[in-house]
Amino acid sequence: MSSRRALHFVFKVGDRTELVRFFRDVLGITFLRHEEFEEGCKASCNGPYDGKWSKTMVGYGPEDNHFVFELTYNYGIGTYKQGNDFRGITVCNGPAIRNAKDKNWPATQEGNVTVVEAPGGYRFRLVDEVVIGAVDPVQKVTLSCSNIQKSVEYWSNICGMKQYSREGNTALLGFADDQCKLELEDIGEKVEHGTAFGRIAFSCPRSELPDIEKKAKEAGETILTPLVSLDTPGKATVEVVILADPDGHEICFVGDEAFRELSKFDPKADKLLNEAIAADKSDEWFAKKGQEKATA
Repeated sequence: MSSRRALHFVFKVGDRTELVRFFRDVLGITFLRHEEFEEGCKASCNGPYDGKWSKTMVGYGPEDNHFVFELTYNYGIGTYKQGNDFRGITVCNGPAIRNAKDKNWPATQEGNVTVVEAPGGYRFRLVDEVVIGAVDPVQKVTLSCSNIQKSVEYWSNICGMKQYSREGNTALLGFADDQCKLELEDIGEKVEHGTAFGRIAFSCPRSELPDIEKKAKEAGETILTPLVSLDTPGKATVEVVILADPDGHEICFVGDEAFRELSKFDPKADKLLNEAIAADKSDEWFAKKGQEKATA
């Protein structure tokens, strides 16, 4: 069994209220923890922004054994521009399909898959299947690439992923059978990252972090953030290395031991998020000034 785990995908959030409604009411997801920060992250977890921001982790179960989503909100920024880099998240969740219908949430059909779009333009592909036992409902993250062979070699050799399948212009990779997979889709053109670009995160034993950085450096690949420690007020300090693949997709490797401490479920997460949203008067401030929040 691999010592590495698929952890989460990071979404930038312009409208917390609407995105929270989507995750709660449509996807039926649990809010696992919420954290507020007064200044930008040293590893650019919130993007290239220096101001106040928040992080909310949401998922179908504990972060120890579920792939979850990180919602990062930068105060003062209302919208982000999408590129062609993010293709979607595939989730086995029949109730979410019915929730979308009951809530009149816009949806389209692609064969037996129901596609819904979260506020901000993030696509979720819902499959009406039941997952058994400890299998994670979040099946795969699909990202664009411009050269499937080059990307497969990168994710296999640098990140240590196993290739599960290869068909046409797509390849499926992962660390273990029971984990969320990464699907790469060759779009036949340059991958463009709008300001909404995300980041995929994995954990590994802390002792492997220097080796991951060394391997990327020796291969001449991009290291966005060399090994660094990140603090969260009142919680564990974690160490990370941030890489970028040949198409510029951001990849975070974090030391597993400290991350398990950091990522423990907080039963107050809903309350903390609701309080933060209520205290955020930025929409009212901009409205009174006759202005709109910034577009990143």
